[in-house]
Amino acid sequence: MDTKVGLLDSSNGATCNGVGCLPSNGVVSTVQPCAIPFNSADSTLGGHLARRLVQIGVKDVFSVPGDFNLTLLDHLIAEPGLNLVGCCNELNAGYAADGYARARGVGACVVTFTVGGLSILNAIAGAYSENLPVICIVGGPNSNDYGTNRVLHHTIGLPDFSQELRCFQTVTCYQAVVNNLEDSHELIDTAISTALKESKPVYISVSCNLPAIPHPAFSREPVPFSLSPKLSNKLGLEAAVEATLAFLNKAVKPVMVGGPKLRVAKACNAFAKLADTSGYPIAVMPSAKGLVPEHHPHFIGTYWGAVSTSFCSEIVESADAYLFAGPIFNDYSSVGYSLLIKKEKAVIVHPDRVIIGNGPTFGCILMRDFLAALAKRITPNSTAYENYHRIYVPEGLPLKCKPKEALRVNVLFQHIQKMLSGDTAVIAETGDSWFNCQKLKLPEGCGYEFQMQYGSIGWSVGATLGYAQAVPEKRVIACIGDGSFQVTAQDVATMLRCRQNAIIFLINNGGYTIEVEIHDGPYNVIKNWNYTAFVDAIHNGEGKCWTTKVRCEEELIEAIDTATGDKKDSFCFIEVIVHKDDTSKELLEWGSRVSAANSRPPNPQ
Repeated sequence: MDTKVGLLDSSNGATCNGVGCLPSNGVVSTVQPCAIPFNSADSTLGGHLARRLVQIGVKDVFSVPGDFNLTLLDHLIAEPGLNLVGCCNELNAGYAADGYARARGVGACVVTFTVGGLSILNAIAGAYSENLPVICIVGGPNSNDYGTNRVLHHTIGLPDFSQELRCFQTVTCYQAVVNNLEDSHELIDTAISTALKESKPVYISVSCNLPAIPHPAFSREPVPFSLSPKLSNKLGLEAAVEATLAFLNKAVKPVMVGGPKLRVAKACNAFAKLADTSGYPIAVMPSAKGLVPEHHPHFIGTYWGAVSTSFCSEIVESADAYLFAGPIFNDYSSVGYSLLIKKEKAVIVHPDRVIIGNGPTFGCILMRDFLAALAKRITPNSTAYENYHRIYVPEGLPLKCKPKEALRVNVLFQHIQKMLSGDTAVIAETGDSWFNCQKLKLPEGCGYEFQMQYGSIGWSVGATLGYAQAVPEKRVIACIGDGSFQVTAQDVATMLRCRQNAIIFLINNGGYTIEVEIHDGPYNVIKNWNYTAFVDAIHNGEGKCWTTKVRCEEELIEAIDTATGDKKDSFCFIEVIVHKDDTSKELLEWGSRVSAANSRPPNPQ
């Protein structure tokens, strides 16, 4: 059965179980078969692109205007179902589209030729690494300039307009250069549908003189996409299930670990169902936090090698069989390649393939199909969870602060934990917030996002903007270090323009703490800002904004009470001033191991 992606019911948000997903109720309305009068303002390339974005579930497009995209922006504004969000710079527009795609399943951004395109490129690369479908639209040169020897502005001074395209080819799954109307309909539709099918960003360049020209190709409402679903090889699926059952059922204490590719495989529910029926303890890799229900009775925490949740690594690494669903084993997630797991004990389930120990590999198998089939036949085995339950000792509380004692980071996160509910979402910035937020226990329905694979500092400001715009019913709580904030701080202004009520905890410890623990040097110390005054200056009396500095627990409690009480409808910025050496113990361990991995000498020639 084909999956139709049509006009999404605006009253229903997308489920966060998978990227590019439909609303939770599966509503898809049909497009009326009425014709748009030719030569009307709607029978244009710009109008078609705008309607396509609305059809796939995009309500907000993040943009920075430039002379090559202005006419296109006019048509996006004219679309009733679309809201144009102007950002302070292209990098943040890309990060916002990234955050939006995490919450709604797809995001979009619009910038101008080359100067805008190369500026947003870093954010698109991050979305590619995280398997997020982001439609990156660039206003391109006038169609008459292609094939000439002319030199244009916004270029590097050569009569070659392909520099931007060549850059995007490595970080997008499809590139469309729309410089004539004849094939523009096909190029745009192919690009957007490819983004949804591949769950990766795409690049669409639209010549600046084309968006407003009527053309017969756009004389009707666009018919909803009919995306042919990927199917598992039935015989391969049966063989993989049989081999996996033989492998797991003979194990004494098997475990399950969820990885970040659960999202792109749309297999989160299937993973949880397998956990229900198997009785295995379930853990998550750090970059999969938020994809596996932490309220599950057999959830044992984050498996992150030496910096795992207490007692989690002991159970995982002592298991005689482990099923990893959608893992990414990079130097960061493996803590400098120091995980104590053995390939011969592992079943590795990728989005489209299953690998069993050192033995057979089965291709053309969808992860969700495989996990669902396994759940129906797995022999329950709770031995490993019973072992966990026997050795588990509840975590202690941080030492109680003395009156007016300088605030400690562990005390800060103890209070952030109390703020979480199904109506909140956490955005964790690259840095020590990775480790402190990883220890938060997420209530059912609480969102959680961070960018571990790409790890671009400053990502969280734009991502907070995009995520909060996508799900206004949730209150976003962002934990951002001072060094990261300085990279992308301007778009706090856009949060205010959009009347968002996010809470940002700005952790001011005077530098790049995560880099200090990998390799210290004077370059890790940054110029201190008066962060609350900075945000107040951006606020400038427009919109609802509240800022404060906190230096002790008493001030923190008062600030949180205000942010969640009288200022619950305001954007709240809480600058938390802590000691420069106040870090999580996990960062200390992780930093030393990553440093050792980075400093390995060259292999002998």
